[in-house]
Amino acid sequence: MRVRGNPAHPSTLPSSRPRAAELLTPADVRDSADLARLLDQLGCGDDLIVVSNRAPCIHSHTDDGIVAQRPAGGLVTALEAVLSKEGGCWIAHGSGSADRETCDAADHVRRQHLGAPYRLRRLWLSEHEVAGYYDGLANEALWPLCHRTEVEPTFRAADWDHYVRVNQRFADAVVAEASGPRPVVLVQDYHLALVPKMVREQMPDAVIILFWHIPFPEPKVLARFPWREQMMAGLSASTVVGLHTPADLANFSMSRASGQGAGGGAHAGAYPISIAWPTRQDPPSPSLRTRIGERFGIAPGVRLLVGVDRMDYTKGIPQRLQAFEQLLEQRPELRGKVTLLQIGAPCRGALPAYQQIARQVAGLTASINARFGSDGWQPVVLHAASLDAAAVDECYRAADVCLVTSLHDGMNLVAKEFVAARNDLRGALVLSSQAGAAAELQQALIVDPRDIAGIAHAIGRALDMPQDEQALRMRAMRGVVSQFTVFRWAAQLLADGMRIASGRRERRLLPATRLAA
Repeated sequence: MRVRGNPAHPSTLPSSRPRAAELLTPADVRDSADLARLLDQLGCGDDLIVVSNRAPCIHSHTDDGIVAQRPAGGLVTALEAVLSKEGGCWIAHGSGSADRETCDAADHVRRQHLGAPYRLRRLWLSEHEVAGYYDGLANEALWPLCHRTEVEPTFRAADWDHYVRVNQRFADAVVAEASGPRPVVLVQDYHLALVPKMVREQMPDAVIILFWHIPFPEPKVLARFPWREQMMAGLSASTVVGLHTPADLANFSMSRASGQGAGGGAHAGAYPISIAWPTRQDPPSPSLRTRIGERFGIAPGVRLLVGVDRMDYTKGIPQRLQAFEQLLEQRPELRGKVTLLQIGAPCRGALPAYQQIARQVAGLTASINARFGSDGWQPVVLHAASLDAAAVDECYRAADVCLVTSLHDGMNLVAKEFVAARNDLRGALVLSSQAGAAAELQQALIVDPRDIAGIAHAIGRALDMPQDEQALRMRAMRGVVSQFTVFRWAAQLLADGMRIASGRRERRLLPATRLAA
């Protein structure tokens, strides 16, 4: 249960990549082509199944007909690279308004609607199942339980019953889609913690890799969860359980040692997730800042702070706004010269805690603007809507400072996306110590997300940072993110899963071999 290497130090990186004829290791993998080569070496690409709540492609009815929407982000890119061969399958909940119409009788998306070599198998969940399994157990119980915030988890027996039934449906779909007795199954996140055990019971030789994308709670916190033993047994039936950080790994290991996950043989490790490194970038053009200003109503010459988050109570947006307000109090010379552009994508709006955080952020924004705003300048521009990946990238490249002040986060890929976007080596990153990314991006300005004065000071320091210091810090952070990509993350998980499964299989066969001799 150890972490391989130290991704915070570029000195541990390989000096060169192997030639095409040489064997790859996970440390050599940078992009989808490298990952495909490694899959061939491992021999695991022909019966590979990804299982997730969210689909890589959602079909919706629009005025222009049926439109496919693809979520932005490196995870989908990496998992699709894993499923690069015929025979792979992705199993996910079908939630789009046109999802059923794009499927055949076996609930597979028809090829003309997918444009990918793998199969996409959709599961249909009722409104009651979504309310219990997803809104209830996953997001009103496990999400607040795993994040250190003031929101109390809600535990309902009916939600757990839905969670069990839906997990069983996902597991049965895995068994139905597998072409042989030893598929490689990649299970994604806390929504599906029971799937490994349910698959293992039907397919004992399956290679099952579960990645837990959010923080893993301390044992004393997990002890509050009424069904912790069942959940830990589900996780521990995996071949590999992947977590983000050594702290998450320690929490998981202590929970197993205390007996909450007894009986499972999973290898657990820290595998910090990342992003796909851009293949080619032009430097930010002089017109970029003008376009962002025109789009969001920000006057020319005003310096730009940017925050990009889901409207979630874990992201520390109120504390960020309060820190910016304090900075404007302390440094009146910044008034009229700096604007905070806060992108707040709507999230789980049916749940009371999310309605409350949206109201709080809107109220703080209005209060700050009323207090400090003037003709032609608003200190805070709140865009309470989603942006596509290209627009977000433009915001990163136009910003003077990126603010990532999560109260608690598994990783927070916004920090890495900002670093990857800045090939001009400009800009500064203010980063929460409670985000997993802080362990790798040590050249950011690290802050305690609950320390309002400390965040205000860090924002001021970021705005004052000389260009040569910006370049020094950004170059070091880009060195880390460019080497430790999401494809390397997937490669290490798959390589460890295949190695561990192979070793266990050999040990099971060893007594029979000796008897035959």
